[in-house]
Amino acid sequence: MLSLKDSLVVLKKTKALVEGHFILSSGLHSTKYIQCAKLLSHPNISKKFTHSLSKKIKNNFKNFDLILSPAMGGIVIGYEIGRLLRKETIFCERVDGKFLLRRGFSIKKNSRVLIVEDVITTGKSSLECVQLIKKFKAKTIGFACLIDRSKESTLKIKNKKIISQVKLNIPTFRKKDLPKNLKKIPVSKPGSRFLK
Repeated sequence: MLSLKDSLVVLKKTKALVEGHFILSSGLHSTKYIQCAKLLSHPNISKKFTHSLSKKIKNNFKNFDLILSPAMGGIVIGYEIGRLLRKETIFCERVDGKFLLRRGFSIKKNSRVLIVEDVITTGKSSLECVQLIKKFKAKTIGFACLIDRSKESTLKIKNKKIISQVKLNIPTFRKKDLPKNLKKIPVSKPGSRFLK
């Protein structure tokens, strides 16, 4: 499996890990932003990440039927993990601010669903996926992501396992608690919820 040190080298090399002042999709501020799309745009490089993550998933989740990923960020990683583990993979999309299944996708009643994302910070998108799974009377068995940058104090996912390729401890701040040095840096909103 890919080590943390090697993973960080790859993230920086592909410019998937950048520094500045960012407002994350969660609304929290950070000095670092992870754009997994930059990593995944290099399949020959990112395959080390996806192979390593798929092995971790296989070791931790013995029995599941379906992978669900949130659009946009989770689509490529969900597809790749589904391909490696030979599991059906679907994604949900935001319509009027809420996740829905479109394109003929559905979740069978009583099926066991693994949620696969690119990055988990607060787990907000993942929990929206959980609500969608419940509507179909199916069960969420856990969460997997390329990058877990969650903190216990802001993580909304409780009592469920999160499997990640890389766990990063990157400080995040609420707007009212911004450090002085961060206030001086121009703000960027790169997350998919902000894209028009």
